[in-house]
Amino acid sequence: MNSFLLNIGFGNVVASHRVVAIVTPGSAPVKRLKDHAKRAGKLVDATQGRRTRAVIVTDSDHVILSAVAAETITQRLEGRDGAVEG
Repeated sequence: MNSFLLNIGFGNVVASHRVVAIVTPGSAPVKRLKDHAKRAGKLVDATQGRRTRAVIVTDSDHVILSAVAAETITQRLEGRDGAVEG
């Protein structure tokens, strides 16, 4: 599998092959997912204190919060814009 590092903002990157889902943070199920990940110690806040605009779920059940829009991250994942070769 061709893997690369996906830029999720502010110098933070995620291994592309680990990403399962990229969702917007507004719905109640996503809020419950964030709460569950926080209780389990699997929440990673990469927002640098800014508003959460995307929630990334990985295959290891980690939940990553990003201040970059979900659509932007998806475009980077599909087109590899903003990706770092790894």
